[in-house]
Amino acid sequence: MARKLKLKCPICKKLVTSRDAEFPFCSDRCRLIDLGKWASGAYVISSPVQDTGDGVEDLSREPDEDF
Repeated sequence: MARKLKLKCPICKKLVTSRDAEFPFCSDRCRLIDLGKWASGAYVISSPVQDTGDGVEDLSREPDEDF
C-alpha cells in the first residue's frame, strides 16, 4: 500500500500537493514572503565546519626558526 505524504506550506502550514503550481508553497503570497526572508537575511546558511584534527597546519603562526 502506497503511503501518502502530507505536505505543508513552509510559511502558513496549509496542505499542498506536489502538483500545485506554487509548490512547495500554497500561494504566490507565501512564495514572496519566503523570498523576502531570504533577502532580509532572516535565513542564513551556516559556514562549513572546520576540521581541526591532525594534519591541519595553523597558517597564522610564524614558522619555527632553528638556528
